[in-house]
Amino acid sequence: MIVTFTPNPSLDRTARLEGRLVRGGVNRLGQATGQPGGKGVNVARAAHLAGAPTLAVLPADAGDPVLAGLDALGLPYRNVPTGNPVRANLTLTEADGTTSKFNEPGAALDAEQVTACVEQLTEAAREADWVALCGSLPPGAPADWYPQLVAALRPLGVRIAVDTSDAPLQALAAALPEAAPDLIKPNSEELGQIVGADGLALEAQAAASNWAPVLEAARGLVQQGVGAVLVTLGGSGALLVTADGAWHATPPPIEVASTVGAGDSSLTGYLLAEREGLDAPERLRRAVAYGSGAAALPGSSLPSPEQTTPDAVVVTPVS
Repeated sequence: MIVTFTPNPSLDRTARLEGRLVRGGVNRLGQATGQPGGKGVNVARAAHLAGAPTLAVLPADAGDPVLAGLDALGLPYRNVPTGNPVRANLTLTEADGTTSKFNEPGAALDAEQVTACVEQLTEAAREADWVALCGSLPPGAPADWYPQLVAALRPLGVRIAVDTSDAPLQALAAALPEAAPDLIKPNSEELGQIVGADGLALEAQAAASNWAPVLEAARGLVQQGVGAVLVTLGGSGALLVTADGAWHATPPPIEVASTVGAGDSSLTGYLLAEREGLDAPERLRRAVAYGSGAAALPGSSLPSPEQTTPDAVVVTPVS
Protein backbone atom coordinates (compact mmCIF):
# COMPACT_ATOMS: atom_id res chain seq x y z
CA MET A 1 0.00 0.00 0.00
CA ILE A 2 1.06 3.59 -0.68
CA VAL A 3 0.37 5.95 2.22
CA THR A 4 0.66 9.67 1.60
CA PHE A 5 0.90 12.47 4.15
CA THR A 6 -0.16 15.95 3.10
CA PRO A 7 0.35 18.30 6.07
CA ASN A 8 -0.97 21.31 4.15
CA PRO A 9 -3.81 20.06 1.91
CA SER A 10 -5.86 22.33 -0.31
CA LEU A 11 -8.96 22.67 -2.40
CA ASP A 12 -7.39 23.33 -5.79
CA ARG A 13 -9.28 25.57 -8.18
CA THR A 14 -7.85 25.56 -11.69
CA ALA A 15 -8.95 27.91 -14.46
CA ARG A 16 -7.81 28.29 -18.04
CA LEU A 17 -7.24 31.70 -19.61
CA GLU A 18 -8.17 32.08 -23.26
CA GLY A 19 -5.14 34.34 -23.85
CA ARG A 20 -2.25 35.63 -21.79
CA LEU A 21 -2.56 36.93 -18.24
CA VAL A 22 -3.09 40.72 -18.26
CA ARG A 23 -1.84 42.29 -15.05
CA GLY A 24 -4.14 45.07 -13.89
CA GLY A 25 -6.71 44.21 -16.54
CA VAL A 26 -9.79 42.06 -17.00
CA ASN A 27 -9.01 38.38 -17.62
CA ARG A 28 -11.65 36.09 -19.11
CA LEU A 29 -11.60 32.59 -17.67
CA GLY A 30 -12.49 29.52 -19.67
CA GLN A 31 -12.86 26.05 -18.23
CA ALA A 32 -12.61 25.94 -14.42
CA THR A 33 -12.34 22.86 -12.22
CA GLY A 34 -11.98 22.07 -8.52
CA GLN A 35 -10.29 19.05 -6.94
CA PRO A 36 -8.95 17.99 -3.54
CA GLY A 37 -5.26 18.77 -3.69
CA GLY A 38 -1.91 19.17 -2.07
CA LYS A 39 1.07 17.17 -3.29
CA GLY A 40 0.41 14.06 -1.22
CA VAL A 41 -3.29 14.07 -2.09
CA ASN A 42 -2.33 14.26 -5.77
CA VAL A 43 -0.01 11.27 -5.41
CA ALA A 44 -2.79 9.34 -3.69
CA ARG A 45 -5.30 10.30 -6.39
CA ALA A 46 -3.01 9.14 -9.21
CA ALA A 47 -2.15 5.88 -7.40
CA HIS A 48 -5.86 5.27 -6.77
CA LEU A 49 -6.56 5.73 -10.50
CA ALA A 50 -4.01 2.99 -11.16
CA GLY A 51 -5.83 0.64 -8.81
CA ALA A 52 -3.03 0.59 -6.23
CA PRO A 53 -3.98 0.27 -2.54
CA THR A 54 -3.71 3.83 -1.29
CA LEU A 55 -4.42 5.78 1.90
CA ALA A 56 -4.19 9.56 2.31
CA VAL A 57 -3.45 11.07 5.73
CA LEU A 58 -4.19 14.77 6.13
CA PRO A 59 -5.40 17.40 8.62
CA ALA A 60 -9.00 18.33 7.78
CA ASP A 61 -12.35 18.48 9.54
CA ALA A 62 -15.14 16.04 8.79
CA GLY A 63 -17.36 17.63 6.16
CA ASP A 64 -14.60 19.77 4.68
CA PRO A 65 -14.92 20.09 0.88
CA VAL A 66 -11.53 18.40 0.48
CA LEU A 67 -12.75 15.28 2.28
CA ALA A 68 -16.02 15.41 0.37
CA GLY A 69 -13.94 15.37 -2.81
CA LEU A 70 -11.99 12.34 -1.63
CA ASP A 71 -15.25 10.61 -0.74
CA ALA A 72 -16.54 11.30 -4.26
CA LEU A 73 -13.39 9.69 -5.69
CA GLY A 74 -13.68 6.68 -3.37
CA LEU A 75 -10.18 7.35 -2.07
CA PRO A 76 -9.57 6.08 1.50
CA TYR A 77 -8.19 8.60 3.98
CA ARG A 78 -7.53 9.30 7.65
CA ASN A 79 -8.13 12.87 8.75
CA VAL A 80 -7.05 14.83 11.81
CA PRO A 81 -9.60 17.52 12.84
CA THR A 82 -8.25 21.06 13.02
CA GLY A 83 -11.29 23.27 13.62
CA ASN A 84 -10.44 25.30 10.50
CA PRO A 85 -11.29 24.98 6.81
CA VAL A 86 -8.66 23.63 4.44
CA ARG A 87 -7.04 26.37 2.33
CA ALA A 88 -8.16 27.12 -1.22
CA ASN A 89 -5.54 27.55 -3.95
CA LEU A 90 -5.97 29.00 -7.43
CA THR A 91 -4.03 27.99 -10.53
CA LEU A 92 -4.29 29.91 -13.81
CA THR A 93 -3.17 28.19 -17.00
CA GLU A 94 -2.57 30.29 -20.11
CA ALA A 95 -3.16 29.08 -23.65
CA ASP A 96 0.55 28.23 -24.16
CA GLY A 97 0.63 26.09 -21.00
CA THR A 98 2.21 28.72 -18.75
CA THR A 99 0.94 28.07 -15.23
CA SER A 100 0.68 30.59 -12.38
CA LYS A 101 -0.19 29.46 -8.86
CA PHE A 102 -1.72 31.46 -6.02
CA ASN A 103 -1.45 29.48 -2.78
CA GLU A 104 -2.87 30.34 0.64
CA PRO A 105 -0.66 29.59 3.69
CA GLY A 106 -3.05 27.01 5.14
CA ALA A 107 -4.74 26.48 8.48
CA ALA A 108 -2.44 26.56 11.50
CA LEU A 109 -1.81 23.41 13.52
CA ASP A 110 -1.24 23.44 17.27
CA ALA A 111 1.06 21.06 19.13
CA GLU A 112 -1.75 18.63 19.91
CA GLN A 113 -2.78 18.46 16.25
CA VAL A 114 0.82 17.94 15.14
CA THR A 115 1.05 14.98 17.54
CA ALA A 116 -2.25 13.59 16.28
CA CYS A 117 -0.98 13.73 12.69
CA VAL A 118 2.14 11.78 13.67
CA GLU A 119 0.04 9.16 15.45
CA GLN A 120 -2.32 8.72 12.49
CA LEU A 121 0.57 8.50 10.04
CA THR A 122 2.64 5.99 11.99
CA GLU A 123 -0.42 3.80 12.54
CA ALA A 124 -1.25 3.84 8.82
CA ALA A 125 2.38 3.17 7.90
CA ARG A 126 2.34 -0.22 9.61
CA GLU A 127 0.44 -1.58 6.59
CA ALA A 128 2.38 0.34 3.94
CA ASP A 129 5.11 -0.43 1.41
CA TRP A 130 5.80 3.26 0.87
CA VAL A 131 5.04 6.44 2.78
CA ALA A 132 5.24 9.64 0.74
CA LEU A 133 5.71 12.87 2.74
CA CYS A 134 4.68 15.65 0.41
CA GLY A 135 4.29 19.38 0.13
CA SER A 136 4.63 22.52 2.19
CA LEU A 137 4.11 22.78 5.94
CA PRO A 138 1.24 24.74 7.48
CA PRO A 139 1.72 27.46 10.10
CA GLY A 140 2.44 25.95 13.49
CA ALA A 141 4.21 22.86 12.18
CA PRO A 142 7.87 22.47 13.18
CA ALA A 143 10.28 23.43 10.40
CA ASP A 144 12.07 20.10 10.81
CA TRP A 145 8.88 18.04 10.79
CA TYR A 146 9.95 15.93 7.82
CA PRO A 147 13.23 14.81 9.43
CA GLN A 148 11.25 14.02 12.57
CA LEU A 149 8.77 11.95 10.57
CA VAL A 150 11.53 10.05 8.76
CA ALA A 151 13.01 9.17 12.16
CA ALA A 152 9.60 8.08 13.49
CA LEU A 153 8.81 5.94 10.44
CA ARG A 154 12.22 4.31 9.97
CA PRO A 155 11.79 1.69 12.75
CA LEU A 156 8.62 0.44 11.02
CA GLY A 157 10.65 -0.82 8.05
CA VAL A 158 8.61 1.17 5.53
CA ARG A 159 10.23 2.91 2.57
CA ILE A 160 9.98 6.70 2.67
CA ALA A 161 9.77 9.27 -0.12
CA VAL A 162 9.93 13.03 0.42
CA ASP A 163 8.80 15.73 -2.02
CA THR A 164 8.95 19.23 -0.57
CA SER A 165 10.71 22.57 -1.04
CA ASP A 166 12.07 25.69 0.63
CA ALA A 167 12.64 25.60 4.42
CA PRO A 168 11.24 22.06 4.98
CA LEU A 169 13.54 20.70 2.26
CA GLN A 170 16.55 22.53 3.65
CA ALA A 171 15.75 21.18 7.13
CA LEU A 172 15.70 17.65 5.70
CA ALA A 173 19.02 18.21 3.93
CA ALA A 174 20.55 19.54 7.16
CA ALA A 175 19.48 16.35 8.97
CA LEU A 176 21.26 14.00 6.55
CA PRO A 177 22.43 11.28 6.87
CA GLU A 178 20.45 10.51 10.04
CA ALA A 179 17.12 11.39 8.39
CA ALA A 180 17.91 10.11 4.89
CA PRO A 181 14.77 8.87 3.08
CA ASP A 182 14.70 6.18 0.43
CA LEU A 183 13.73 8.69 -2.24
CA ILE A 184 13.80 12.46 -2.74
CA LYS A 185 12.04 14.01 -5.75
CA PRO A 186 13.24 17.59 -6.28
CA ASN A 187 12.88 19.68 -9.40
CA SER A 188 15.86 21.73 -10.53
CA GLU A 189 14.96 24.70 -8.31
CA GLU A 190 14.56 22.48 -5.25
CA LEU A 191 17.80 20.64 -5.97
CA GLY A 192 19.48 24.03 -6.06
CA GLN A 193 17.98 24.87 -2.67
CA ILE A 194 19.55 21.74 -1.19
CA VAL A 195 23.05 22.21 -2.56
CA GLY A 196 23.20 26.02 -2.70
CA ALA A 197 23.14 26.26 -6.50
CA ASP A 198 21.11 28.28 -9.01
CA GLY A 199 18.15 26.08 -9.91
CA LEU A 200 17.46 27.94 -13.15
CA ALA A 201 21.07 27.45 -14.19
CA LEU A 202 20.84 23.73 -13.41
CA GLU A 203 17.74 23.41 -15.60
CA ALA A 204 19.33 25.40 -18.41
CA GLN A 205 22.42 23.19 -18.32
CA ALA A 206 20.21 20.09 -18.41
CA ALA A 207 18.31 21.51 -21.39
CA ALA A 208 21.68 21.75 -23.16
CA SER A 209 22.37 18.07 -22.29
CA ASN A 210 25.00 19.08 -19.75
CA TRP A 211 24.09 16.66 -16.98
CA ALA A 212 27.25 17.07 -14.91
CA PRO A 213 25.99 19.79 -12.48
CA VAL A 214 22.68 18.03 -11.75
CA LEU A 215 24.41 14.66 -11.53
CA GLU A 216 27.03 15.96 -9.09
CA ALA A 217 24.37 17.53 -6.85
CA ALA A 218 22.22 14.40 -6.82
CA ARG A 219 25.20 12.11 -6.18
CA GLY A 220 26.09 14.25 -3.18
CA LEU A 221 22.70 13.41 -1.66
CA VAL A 222 23.13 9.69 -2.40
CA GLN A 223 26.52 9.81 -0.69
CA GLN A 224 24.74 11.21 2.38
CA GLY A 225 22.46 8.18 2.58
CA VAL A 226 19.51 9.05 0.32
CA GLY A 227 18.50 5.89 -1.52
CA ALA A 228 17.52 7.53 -4.82
CA VAL A 229 17.21 11.06 -6.17
CA LEU A 230 14.61 11.65 -8.90
CA VAL A 231 15.20 15.11 -10.39
CA THR A 232 12.36 16.32 -12.60
CA LEU A 233 13.48 18.79 -15.27
CA GLY A 234 10.30 19.87 -17.05
CA GLY A 235 10.57 19.52 -20.81
CA SER A 236 14.09 18.10 -20.43
CA GLY A 237 12.72 14.97 -18.76
CA ALA A 238 14.19 13.65 -15.54
CA LEU A 239 17.37 12.25 -14.05
CA LEU A 240 17.47 9.33 -11.61
CA VAL A 241 20.57 8.79 -9.47
CA THR A 242 21.19 5.86 -7.13
CA ALA A 243 24.28 4.24 -5.64
CA ASP A 244 24.27 1.87 -8.65
CA GLY A 245 24.17 4.43 -11.44
CA ALA A 246 22.43 7.34 -13.12
CA TRP A 247 19.94 7.54 -15.98
CA HIS A 248 18.23 10.26 -17.99
CA ALA A 249 14.76 9.97 -19.50
CA THR A 250 13.54 12.00 -22.46
CA PRO A 251 9.77 12.57 -22.43
CA PRO A 252 7.53 11.92 -25.42
CA PRO A 253 6.40 14.94 -27.46
CA ILE A 254 3.18 16.35 -25.99
CA GLU A 255 1.09 19.49 -26.15
CA VAL A 256 1.26 20.93 -22.64
CA ALA A 257 -2.20 21.70 -21.29
CA SER A 258 -1.33 22.23 -17.61
CA THR A 259 1.69 21.46 -15.45
CA VAL A 260 -0.45 21.14 -12.30
CA GLY A 261 0.30 17.80 -10.65
CA ALA A 262 2.97 16.77 -13.17
CA GLY A 263 5.70 16.39 -10.54
CA ASP A 264 3.32 14.59 -8.19
CA SER A 265 2.37 12.22 -11.00
CA SER A 266 6.05 11.54 -11.68
CA LEU A 267 6.48 10.49 -8.08
CA THR A 268 3.40 8.26 -8.37
CA GLY A 269 4.74 6.58 -11.49
CA TYR A 270 8.03 5.84 -9.75
CA LEU A 271 6.33 4.35 -6.68
CA LEU A 272 3.97 2.21 -8.77
CA ALA A 273 6.89 0.85 -10.81
CA GLU A 274 8.93 0.13 -7.68
CA ARG A 275 6.01 -1.79 -6.16
CA GLU A 276 5.94 -3.90 -9.33
CA GLY A 277 9.60 -4.79 -8.83
CA LEU A 278 10.89 -2.88 -11.88
CA ASP A 279 14.55 -1.85 -12.00
CA ALA A 280 15.82 1.73 -11.76
CA PRO A 281 15.69 2.60 -15.50
CA GLU A 282 12.12 1.30 -15.75
CA ARG A 283 11.08 3.20 -12.62
CA LEU A 284 12.42 6.35 -14.25
CA ARG A 285 10.61 5.52 -17.50
CA ARG A 286 7.30 5.16 -15.66
CA ALA A 287 7.90 8.36 -13.68
CA VAL A 288 8.43 10.44 -16.82
CA ALA A 289 5.49 8.80 -18.57
CA TYR A 290 3.23 9.75 -15.67
CA GLY A 291 4.57 13.30 -15.48
CA SER A 292 4.10 13.80 -19.21
CA GLY A 293 0.63 12.27 -19.02
CA ALA A 294 -0.37 14.81 -16.37
CA ALA A 295 1.06 17.75 -18.34
CA ALA A 296 -1.04 16.78 -21.36
CA LEU A 297 -4.28 16.93 -19.34
CA PRO A 298 -6.22 20.11 -18.56
CA GLY A 299 -6.55 21.72 -15.14
CA SER A 300 -5.68 19.56 -12.15
CA SER A 301 -6.53 16.27 -13.88
CA LEU A 302 -4.20 13.36 -13.13
CA PRO A 303 -3.45 10.50 -15.53
CA SER A 304 -4.73 6.96 -15.41
CA PRO A 305 -2.33 4.27 -16.69
CA GLU A 306 -4.13 4.37 -20.05
CA GLN A 307 -3.22 8.05 -20.38
CA THR A 308 0.52 7.40 -20.11
CA THR A 309 2.93 6.13 -22.78
CA PRO A 310 5.99 4.54 -21.12
CA ASP A 311 7.11 2.98 -24.43
CA ALA A 312 7.55 6.50 -25.84
CA VAL A 313 10.00 7.51 -23.09
CA VAL A 314 13.69 7.09 -23.97
CA VAL A 315 15.97 6.15 -21.06
CA THR A 316 19.76 6.32 -21.36
CA PRO A 317 22.59 5.83 -18.83
CA VAL A 318 24.50 8.92 -17.73
CA SER A 319 28.12 8.86 -16.68
